[in-house]
Amino acid sequence: MAIVEKGDIAPDFELPQDGGRTFRLSSLRGKPVVLYFYPKDDTSGCTAQAIEFSARKDEFEALGISIVGLSPDTVKSHDKFKAKHDISISLVADPEKKVVQDYGVWVEKSMYGRKYMGVERSTFLLDAEGRIAELWRKVQLKGHVDAVLKAAKALRDS
Repeated sequence: MAIVEKGDIAPDFELPQDGGRTFRLSSLRGKPVVLYFYPKDDTSGCTAQAIEFSARKDEFEALGISIVGLSPDTVKSHDKFKAKHDISISLVADPEKKVVQDYGVWVEKSMYGRKYMGVERSTFLLDAEGRIAELWRKVQLKGHVDAVLKAAKALRDS
């Protein structure tokens, strides 16, 4: 399993996207991107995160930045999730778990003493060339979108 680090070129990928479209990361070259990985549609933390990124989408777009969420859920699950919670950001499906492995966010987790594999909530801020300008692993939701937006503004001003 690869581990990508700050300064690396983000691994490119092409996956199905909500609404029946196809998403290719390299199609956004030339503009910065927030790529965030989350464990599962319609769970409390993931819902809160998607709602907050959606609520702040205009602020990111004003900086020329796209926001893309990615989980192992299916496109059908993403479509239902978006409709239920009025999510306005793009969601990409990785049911084969290839991209979560490429980014090193498919990890062993533990809950109530039981070990299992799952997505470690992580966010990657990519610059216009597709290089990882900033990354957050084991994301705690409180203040996270603010921190990403602050880093995005710093990236724009650099």
